[in-house]
Amino acid sequence: MNHPAAKIGAALSALVITLGASAAGIGTAQAGIAQAGVAQAGVAQAGVDRQAAWQAAWMAAPQRASAGFEPNWSEEGFSRQSVRQVVRLTAEGSSVRIRLSNDYGPSAVRLTGATVAYADQGASVRPDSVRHLTFGRARSADIPAHGGLTSDPVQLDVRPFQSVAVTLYFAGTTGPATFHSQAYASSYRAQGDHRADTAASAFTQATHSWYYLSGVDVTGGKQKGDTVVAFGDSITDGFGSTGDANGRYPDELAERLAATGRARPVLNAGIGGNLVLNDSAWYGDHSAARFRRDVLDQPGVGTVVMLEGVNDIGFSESDTPTYKPAPVVSADELITKYRQLIQQAHAKGVKVVGATLLPFKNSDHWGEHAAAVSDAVNQWIRTSGEYDAVVDLDRGLAAPGKADVLNPAYDSGDHLHPNDAGYTAMARLIADRL
Repeated sequence: MNHPAAKIGAALSALVITLGASAAGIGTAQAGIAQAGVAQAGVAQAGVDRQAAWQAAWMAAPQRASAGFEPNWSEEGFSRQSVRQVVRLTAEGSSVRIRLSNDYGPSAVRLTGATVAYADQGASVRPDSVRHLTFGRARSADIPAHGGLTSDPVQLDVRPFQSVAVTLYFAGTTGPATFHSQAYASSYRAQGDHRADTAASAFTQATHSWYYLSGVDVTGGKQKGDTVVAFGDSITDGFGSTGDANGRYPDELAERLAATGRARPVLNAGIGGNLVLNDSAWYGDHSAARFRRDVLDQPGVGTVVMLEGVNDIGFSESDTPTYKPAPVVSADELITKYRQLIQQAHAKGVKVVGATLLPFKNSDHWGEHAAAVSDAVNQWIRTSGEYDAVVDLDRGLAAPGKADVLNPAYDSGDHLHPNDAGYTAMARLIADRL
């Protein structure tokens, strides 16, 4: 997609705008259609991106296949099966496209076909809304090894906070699937090709993860605000929120902004257990390794809210850490990495909101060292002047008279993760700073 696009005829240019299909290095429309290959399709898509002004409306940060905290289908993958995934968009548009990730797949994955439709109840979709997706004008395509695949645009009017169902069908065997572990939303599986089904009857299995689907983009909407990306760990991912209720703090933030006349798309780039300094088989690549993919490369991004570091600090305090060897880290190590992320964002013209770490005394992450490091990190976030804005979640969610304790009204029960009310409070504080 970095190659310069060749000039094409005026008639083909109009076709590119409306259908998103052209090829590079061609002299006529007929030759372009006939000769379009992988490289040309990539260049054509870049041209479409520039002309169509794509804006990300939903995303999930990809992870390598793993067992996780509850049963999922990532390690077994899919074979002659359809997987239907329901996601809620935070931007409007007249056309949509999907992005698929095989970032952690050692070989290409054959996608037999895919559809997008308005979601209804559970795995059902609204009749007459099903749209078959194409990839370089073909319904079947390969998701390349350690890479991604973007669909052609398809006309479908969507509004903010509308849920769509993306259904993928794999006639072959995928092997382990790149996925997002903790979705706090139901995904559904059916045996055979049910991508066009409107009823839910064939989708008899469900998990709480997303598979291969990493983004849904829109174009043609009136929404003008730059996209906000929430970057972090399980608190951003939504641990402790009610499942299938879109109660994570990024969901609440999007609703808050819209309700106060400042509507902007909000994306959730959280990964439960994620670390600033180290990779994990369960918890994804460390912050700097995924920051460009999950934040800076998102279409339309203008602001990132950074909330991460409690796992680096707290895993070493736990009697039974889920991440090993759980090294003991210093505040200086975390601050050095924060500075690198801020510099990367500013180099791309993206503003950075720094969020202090929430109170977590009495959780399994708490201890003498964790207390000292979290205090030092939070003080630096408040006073360094290196962020474009700061939101003090530490003080905003603390129990009255107990600075290190999460307010019981906001506590999901583990003294670390907020509940639905806590995520609403976070959204309110962050919206005020935006």
